[in-house]
Formats: sequence, C-alpha cells, structure tokens
Amino acid sequence: PYITPHTSAITSRVLNECDLYMPNYDKDADMKSVKENFDRQSSRRFEEYEERIQEKRRKCKEQCDKDIQEIILKDKIDKSLAEKVEQGCLKCGCGLGGVAACVGLFGGLGTYGWEISATAAAYETAKQAGIQAGIQAVIAEIKKTNAFRDIWHVEWKNIINVSNYSTFDGLVESVNVAMDSIGKPCISHGYERACSGISNGGDYFFSSALKASKDATALTTESTKTAKLGEVTTASSNAYGAIGYSVTVLLIIVLIMVIIYLILRHRRKKKMKKKLQ
Repeated sequence: PYITPHTSAITSRVLNECDLYMPNYDKDADMKSVKENFDRQSSRRFEEYEERIQEKRRKCKEQCDKDIQEIILKDKIDKSLAEKVEQGCLKCGCGLGGVAACVGLFGGLGTYGWEISATAAAYETAKQAGIQAGIQAVIAEIKKTNAFRDIWHVEWKNIINVSNYSTFDGLVESVNVAMDSIGKPCISHGYERACSGISNGGDYFFSSALKASKDATALTTESTKTAKLGEVTTASSNAYGAIGYSVTVLLIIVLIMVIIYLILRHRRKKKMKKKLQ
C-alpha cells in the first residue's frame, strides 16, 4: 500500500515571545533621532545633576571643615583659658605662700630688732628720768636747809647737773658757784653761813641731800623702766599678733587658690576625657 503524505491547507505562523518586545523602529530615522535626543538630554541632565551634587558636596565639606576648625579653635581657647586660670591660681598661691613666709620671717626679725632697740631706749629713758629726779631731790633738800637760805633763790637747775648732783665734792662746788653768782664768793666771804657750812660741816648738810637724790634716782629709774618696758612688751605683742594674723590670712588665701586650681584641673581633665569618648 502507498502512504499519502498529509499536507495542511492552513499556513501556521508562530510568534516568538521575544518578538513582542523586539523594536520595530531601528531603521526609522525619526525614531532614531528621538532616541538620540533622549539619550543626549538624559546625559546632560545626569551631568548637571552630578555637577550640583559635587557643588553641594564641596559646600558641605567646606562647612564641615569650617565647623571642625571652629570647634577646634573653641576647644583650644577653652583649654588655654582654663590652663591660664589654673596657672594663675597656682602662681598666685605660690606667690602668696612665699609672701606669707617672708612676712613671717622678716616681720618677726624686724619686730625682734625693734624690740631690742626699744628696750635699750626704755633703759636709757629710765636712766635719764632717774637722773632728773635725783637733781630735783638735791635742789629741794638744799632749799630746805637754813644754812643755804641766802642762795635759795639761785637758779639751781643751771648749776647742779648730771656731773655733780650725786657727789659731795660736786655739791660743795655747786654752793661755791651759787655764792659767786650773788657776788659773795666764799674765798672772800668765808663768814657767810653757806660758806662756813660747807667748810666746817658739809657732810652734815649734804648727807640728807645725797640720800634723797639716791632714793629718788633709784625709784624713778625703776618705775620708768617698768612702764617703758611694759609699753615695749605690749607693742611687740601687738606686732607679733598682727604678723601672725597676716600670715594666717595669707595661708588661707593660698589654700583657697590651691583648691580652686585642683577643682579647675579636675573639671578640665573630666571634660577632655568626655570629649575623647
């Protein structure tokens, strides 16, 4: 038997899936021009966008750098100011500490030196006061002695002085000078009571005067010395007290400065540690 081939009368056309998306305007001049314009405009827009982005990035970077520099500068200023304050407090404390030591040392030495000189001056003042009291006592005794009545009115303060008030020979010479001053020298007027008194019984007339002079000198010297030394002691005690108070105040200020320095230093270190974290 013969096999007859089957031939379909209908032509079959199969559309490939890729053919659906296959452009059909590759050879179309207008579409090609549109495509080129689109590509060109898109490229230009991307370039403009990129330029804007670069400009923004540049500005952001500049602003960021500026902010960083300001922060660094501010930190440096704060650190410098804090360090200056710390160093100022420390230097002030050290300086005042040295001043306190100098005040205590030199103030004490100065007061001690003044106390020595003031004590010597007190002794000298007491000595001079005793001498003047002795002279006044001698003059008072002479003016109470009847043998010297004729010369009571003489200016004895111009005759009796520190060189003759405390000795027998000095008082005898003083009476001779007093008699000369009234025009009756004992050489030619030996009969006068004062002249005969010092030539015959001078010891009797002057013993009471010399004793009164000695007692007055001793009493006045001691009382004056006690009073003056008391003044010196009071003044020196006040001076030492003032020096002590001054040193105490300075030491308190030094302590405050050191405490402020330590507080500022601790705060600055704590702040720097926090920034590093």
